[in-house]
Amino acid sequence: MTLHGKVLTDYTDLLIMTKFVKKLGQEQDEPLIFDRVDPTIYPSKAELLNALPAELTKFNPYKAWGSLVMSASLSIAAVCVGTTIPLTLAALPLWILYGAVTGTIAMGCWVLAHECGHNAFHPNRRVEGVVGFVLHSALLVPYYSWARSHAVHHAHCNHLEGGETHVPPRESSPQGQATEKLKRKLNTKLFGLISLFNHLIIGWQLYLFLGATGGEDYGFPTSHFWNDAPFRNGKRALFPSSFRKYMVRSNLGLIAMITLLIGASIHFSFARIACLYGLPYIVINIWLTTYTWLQHTDRNIPHFSNETWDWAKGALQTVDRPYGPVLNFLHHGIGSTHVCHHINSAIPHYNAWRGTALLRQRFPDLVRYDSTPIHRALWRVATACGGAVYQNPSDRAFYY
Repeated sequence: MTLHGKVLTDYTDLLIMTKFVKKLGQEQDEPLIFDRVDPTIYPSKAELLNALPAELTKFNPYKAWGSLVMSASLSIAAVCVGTTIPLTLAALPLWILYGAVTGTIAMGCWVLAHECGHNAFHPNRRVEGVVGFVLHSALLVPYYSWARSHAVHHAHCNHLEGGETHVPPRESSPQGQATEKLKRKLNTKLFGLISLFNHLIIGWQLYLFLGATGGEDYGFPTSHFWNDAPFRNGKRALFPSSFRKYMVRSNLGLIAMITLLIGASIHFSFARIACLYGLPYIVINIWLTTYTWLQHTDRNIPHFSNETWDWAKGALQTVDRPYGPVLNFLHHGIGSTHVCHHINSAIPHYNAWRGTALLRQRFPDLVRYDSTPIHRALWRVATACGGAVYQNPSDRAFYY
């Protein structure tokens, strides 16, 4: 392997190169691409799993239920405060503050429902299913459909054909060519702003309704609400026919929540419910897409096709980032322990911190951590990673 003309002959050289690349990735604007990635640097799936002791998956009722009570009670308290804000133009700054704070708090409920979807919240699957279904339905998330597509994401992380969520188009595809053409026409800042809007504001809805940024094999469009025509066009089905009953259950949960919101709008007012529920809902979705986008995307993070992908390689293209003590408390560390989560998603959030430490100790130069402040990392990804990916002929991986 070579980097900037230097021949790398052994594992020690490779580790030095990796540290150099990590530092360089924070200082330069160009994508970092190795001449060739040696596949022997990646451990096997068994080696990764064995680095995390089974005791980390052990259920702690006090921590699990305590986290749920904390997130739910703080969310309800914030909404109660919102009921005291007048519906006047002068109160607009208060409503913006309310939406930001309440949405940030309620994201903790989203994370716990996500944990239920991984069977990491409670050993009783029925209890766990009820908790996840109620939390996600309250946030207008189709729980069972999302759990299915999210499991596919974990099984095929950073896989161009089989992956799910934030899968980039190849430069050779029609979508990739159109995106790159737009990118060349616009200046960097304007392209970055459009990319932020597409991901943070409308990206979640586009993913749920149409399968935007889904893997190539599933075709376009796909839908989390219906798994038949016209949403079944790929080489394989994201939601097989046998999944229909779970999709219906998800939809019934959403119908119940929408009915509740309509009833509340009639009883109080549409404006009141739009502010009380709609503003935090937007902020929750911004947090959700910020986390998922930054967890698997950056200039020096490769994506793989069928010919080069394997599970361990894909799972290690996950990035932990510094969200700080407040957000890590409210969001249960979802953005700072995500590598551990991808190695073993059955580990609950309160044990993921120890799992993260063990992985960094065992694989110090393969467990990714980027210390760039979140706002800067988000802007870097929006401006540099909003287009198509190109295949590097040496390692055959795909990079922005």
